[in-house]
Amino acid sequence: MNAVVATSIFGGFMVLTVALGLLAVRGRGAGGGLTEWSVGGRSLGTAFIWVLMAGESYTSFSYLGAAGWGYNFGAPVLYVLAYMSCGYALGYVVGPMLWAYARRHGLVGITDMVAHRYGRPWLGAAVALLATVCLLPYIQLQITGMGVVVSTISYGAIGLNLAYFLAFAVTTGFVVVSGLRGSAWVSVLKDILVIGTLAFLALYVPLHYFGGYGPFLDRVVAERPQWLTFPGHASGGLGQGWFVTTTLVNSLTVVIFPTTVAGCLGARNADALRRNAMYLPFYNVLLFVPMLLGLAAVFVVPGLTGADSNLALFKLVVDSLPAWAVGLIGVAAALSSIVPMAVFMLVIGTMWGRSVLGAIPRLAGRQKLWSQVVVVVAGALALLLTYTAPNTLVRLSLISYEGMAQLVPMLLLGLVWRRLTLHAAVSGLVVGFALVCVLVFSGHDPAWGMNAGVVGLVANVAVALAVTWLGPRAADDRPDAEVLALDDGFTGEGTEEDTASRGAAVSPPAST
Repeated sequence: MNAVVATSIFGGFMVLTVALGLLAVRGRGAGGGLTEWSVGGRSLGTAFIWVLMAGESYTSFSYLGAAGWGYNFGAPVLYVLAYMSCGYALGYVVGPMLWAYARRHGLVGITDMVAHRYGRPWLGAAVALLATVCLLPYIQLQITGMGVVVSTISYGAIGLNLAYFLAFAVTTGFVVVSGLRGSAWVSVLKDILVIGTLAFLALYVPLHYFGGYGPFLDRVVAERPQWLTFPGHASGGLGQGWFVTTTLVNSLTVVIFPTTVAGCLGARNADALRRNAMYLPFYNVLLFVPMLLGLAAVFVVPGLTGADSNLALFKLVVDSLPAWAVGLIGVAAALSSIVPMAVFMLVIGTMWGRSVLGAIPRLAGRQKLWSQVVVVVAGALALLLTYTAPNTLVRLSLISYEGMAQLVPMLLLGLVWRRLTLHAAVSGLVVGFALVCVLVFSGHDPAWGMNAGVVGLVANVAVALAVTWLGPRAADDRPDAEVLALDDGFTGEGTEEDTASRGAAVSPPAST
């Protein structure tokens, strides 16, 4: 009976999710062109940008991984709060700059930006390939996360394989049609459920199991003090140096992460992004809940090991709550997989439809169509690998964030510093990414107590500066390339007609 109730609630909300996503483009004809589909026509206001970017950052990790890290290690999990808060502060400055540059030149993503800045369409295609390698694991992780959640909250009635397929089908069902706007609409439902369920759990679990926060925290201090200090319990060396460097590299990366940039470019104006950067840290308060509940589970369900520790929160939920409440919490967690997965798929589709397939003259007129096709292909590939070779993408996920960090100099430094050359940016990227791969796959992350991404980033910047200052400038480099001056990124002025005319020379043709 419990399985029927929880599964029925879950099924009803999945139907509602698809309906909301499809209704997002009601009255907009076939959903418009590539700009409308990929960045919401650059028309989303503060509220939609807030829920969309909160939805993209609050993933299944927040329910599974954060609780699991709290259960296994303790204090090191707080790096998530630190880097996201610092990233939002950086986003206050960087977001409007990227938005203005993209609007002025009719660009829809980071691949467009690097291709335009350095005047090389092939560079956009290369960045699309690199970003896809780093993003595909996130799609698989969301599929896996939703599968685990659905199987758990259905009391085993829905198997993992079926749950994986549902994650793919529901996400693809609306994102292909409605794009970024559909993801924003679904984010509203997701945030209502996330805020409501986590607020309830924050009060319920300590009271139900410990009699309140006082007795709970007293017990943690008395019995598990190692969970409250660095490097945490059995964390493998995640000490203060790792915490600081991880916060630094992740806060830099999050502002240029393709999914974050997609949210930024969907904004109606630059002020919406500034307001959003101020409001988003409030959402971070919610992340304390699964972290604390992971600590609580140490006493309630001891002995969880390996992947089972990620179920720490849901063990508490299934153990003590009625089926209807389990179903609602499961829906909130499932939507925390669906929304970011939708944006990941959308971004991969846009990058390939615009910078790879769209750069082929015969295909250039159907960029939106090819982007939608790539969405389905990327999601299906992640699903297939989840079934057949899950460790393939899991191993790639080890370098996802640290690998994406290596794009920071090419994109951000290149957009604010006129002298950075094509050869310098590419050389730095190659050295930084290669060093990260060597360190991570050889088991040297942390390296010298620091995040391997920071080590790669330092080498990246050093090589880029050295090649810029000491290397020859090729005749076809662009010393006159337009960069972001302070009066560029902060105005929010300009028209779509201006952007199309200024960007046409070096960026792929617009979709019809």
